[in-house]
Amino acid sequence: MNKKDIAHIRKQFKPDNDLLKIHDIFNVYIMKDSSEIYHHQSQPFALLDQDQQELFLNNFKKTLTGQLDEKLFELKFQQGTEDNSLLILHQGLLSNDDVEGWKQQMLRLVDKMLSSRQFDMDIVVSFIRGEYYKPMKRQTNDDEASDRDTVYSHQFILCSINKTQDPKKELLFDYVEKEFKYNIVVDPIINLNAPISGFLFPCFNDHAANVNHILYSAGKANEPDYQFIEDVLNGEETMTAQEDKIVFEEIVKNVTGDQLNTGTLSNVYEEIHRVIEENEEEEEPKLDYRDVERVLKHSGVEGVNTDMVEDAFQRVIDDEKYEIKARNIVPKYTSKSIKIETKVANVSISPQDLRYVRQINFEGKRYLMIEVEEDTVIDGFTMIPEAFDGSEN
Repeated sequence: MNKKDIAHIRKQFKPDNDLLKIHDIFNVYIMKDSSEIYHHQSQPFALLDQDQQELFLNNFKKTLTGQLDEKLFELKFQQGTEDNSLLILHQGLLSNDDVEGWKQQMLRLVDKMLSSRQFDMDIVVSFIRGEYYKPMKRQTNDDEASDRDTVYSHQFILCSINKTQDPKKELLFDYVEKEFKYNIVVDPIINLNAPISGFLFPCFNDHAANVNHILYSAGKANEPDYQFIEDVLNGEETMTAQEDKIVFEEIVKNVTGDQLNTGTLSNVYEEIHRVIEENEEEEEPKLDYRDVERVLKHSGVEGVNTDMVEDAFQRVIDDEKYEIKARNIVPKYTSKSIKIETKVANVSISPQDLRYVRQINFEGKRYLMIEVEEDTVIDGFTMIPEAFDGSEN
């Protein structure tokens, strides 16, 4: 799924939306001490009161919130694993009006969660099954035609895992008795505002469902639960955006000897950004060792050849055929996403403005030089330009 596909289904989780039909919700309460199911309950989503529906809708929306490869990960199912979650979820998806059958499949998934680890807190696992409608793009400019005349219909299962917390100790004032009272509440609070994990099955690519892929949601950015991914979801190994970027950086360091000036680095980012923009409407662009070689050559790095880059891939990732996702390499291109930290000052700039920054040597000292088109103002004072007769070494 690309970010547009995710954004479209995420915004459907709102009250009274005719593009989303949630049939059933199945909640399972798991105790931390025994890691056993204490209680489970299934009911039609429509029978929840409006406040409860809104709480869950907001929770499901948060489960689908985050950047790809940081908080959301599209995973391919492993092949040949015993009790594969792909088959469990597919059977649950096909259960239709068989509520008991749907519950039994979801309980099989919960059993896999319990077999995978001991929980250090009470948790609630919420499953929903429903139908998501995506309008077809109109091919004519007929204003009278509704964009919902024809829709694609997709069945789905969404899971949200939430932790519980103890109620707050509070002091209340009783207006009737005119006295202060200690508020005694023993029921745990289910924190629906910050899901710790979850998933959407199947994945949707434009107008097609892909049952061989699942969208996993991590609790924190760049901290996927690999045990949950492999043992519960039976998903293949994945890389975070942060790890992808580190791999690219280490490969470039291997090729260039850990030495790049800001002009060359700016060219590298610009070249990769161009690749991303040219393929924005197509399949997500990835860079293999040949692509990295081309990027480095076009960016002005001299002496680069195919063998050097292929060997760097092998040394860093132990796989010369590995492909790096282009969007994971370049920091956010138009925002001040690059941080330059020195003992004197910290500077934030955008990748497209990196070309205006240089490190120079002058009279045995290093300087950070920033080219500007306007006067520099510090604390309301306009700085007077000073002559600097130096050259970059």
